[in-house]
Amino acid sequence: MADNSLQLVTFQLGNELYGIDIMDVEAIVQVEEVREIPNSPNYVEGIFNLRGEIIPVINLHTRFHLAKPEMSEEDELLSGFIIINIDEMQIAVIIDKVSRVITIDLDEIQPPPQMLSGIGAEYIQGVVNKQDGYLIILDIRRLFNVRELQALEQMGVYK
Repeated sequence: MADNSLQLVTFQLGNELYGIDIMDVEAIVQVEEVREIPNSPNYVEGIFNLRGEIIPVINLHTRFHLAKPEMSEEDELLSGFIIINIDEMQIAVIIDKVSRVITIDLDEIQPPPQMLSGIGAEYIQGVVNKQDGYLIILDIRRLFNVRELQALEQMGVYK
């Protein structure tokens, strides 16, 4: 991979297409059984066990006030969790539909507009103009502030 390109795992959330740097993605898994955590923030769906690791599940629909789209049964099969790694902490993010891995040139990335479908610009690394719409590149390190990450730790999820 050349230095002037970026590989992204792309997925649908609501009506938009998002991308996360492939280096931040641990895995993509089917929807698992999630156990609720009492008194957790409203965007924390709960926890689930992945190969012996207890991982918190975050609902970005709730976090960003996004409507869940109508999905066909085929689309439902492509929904699941993307496991991301933020500073050695694994977090599962619920996605509506996994798309594919793509490579983009860094030159294609434009700064985000101030407001984009309810997600604030502070969470967005950039936007790529595609033929069929926009690809919004999320900055996963900004999705959660330090206090929120500490709260996830204090739920007893991490030792």
